[in-house]
Amino acid sequence: MKFVSLLVASATSMLAVPAMAQENRDTTRDFNGPYISIGGGGTLQGSDRGETLVFDTNRDGTFGDTVTTSGGANAFSPGFCNGAATGTANLGCRNDRDAPEFFGRLGYDRRMGNIVVGAVIEGGHSVARDSVSGFSTTPASYTMTREADYQASARLRAGYTPGGGALFYVTGGGAYAKLDNRFATTNTANSFADNGRTNAWGYAAGGGAELMVTNNIGIGLEYLYTDVKDKDYVVNVGAGTAAPTNPFLLNGGGTDIQRSDPHFRTHSVRGTLSFRF
Repeated sequence: MKFVSLLVASATSMLAVPAMAQENRDTTRDFNGPYISIGGGGTLQGSDRGETLVFDTNRDGTFGDTVTTSGGANAFSPGFCNGAATGTANLGCRNDRDAPEFFGRLGYDRRMGNIVVGAVIEGGHSVARDSVSGFSTTPASYTMTREADYQASARLRAGYTPGGGALFYVTGGGAYAKLDNRFATTNTANSFADNGRTNAWGYAAGGGAELMVTNNIGIGLEYLYTDVKDKDYVVNVGAGTAAPTNPFLLNGGGTDIQRSDPHFRTHSVRGTLSFRF
């Protein structure tokens, strides 16, 4: 709700521009035809409480196995936390990082009276970072971190304009992100290999408001929720210098690790500056 409240408050402020700024304009042509936009704002991450690491101890492609010690105990009994580990034992994690974002956009609108429909292609970058960590009885910590190298979406949008000048709209469509995945551990005995960058696909949806300040220049405010899914990132744990009784090696010589939640979800609140042709 805080995102909706922020959007409504900011849109209200935008529409408080003095009426004289609109008096000499032909608003019948607003929101009709092609445009380009640039924008920026903040990327905020949704709650990922309860996320863990999951294991495939016999590498049969099925995750959810328990990594056990030679005595049969759960090697990850200390637990997990949402964020990057701050120590080797289960002492807590740093919070995930919310961060700025920037993007560019190509769009086309078709106005039919007070109704506007259109399409948008957008690409950009955010430095928001999402981590999850696990802790073993060794003790050691294991952290997976991901952020989007770049992201893109292709969306439709539909809105209402009360006679031109201002547009209120909703938008939604497909989304893509090239994820930069990283793995860190304090375990110096086993070997670790991962597949680094992966592709994530999903959707984006939201809404916003736009105000024309001249015949060609518009400013806007938008909220966008994005959910992309990546099930390809895997960390392969090998023997390294560890003994055969090492918990990662007991069930066939190695273990694969993934995140329990493949979804990377973000909330964006952003401003736009548009030029209409």
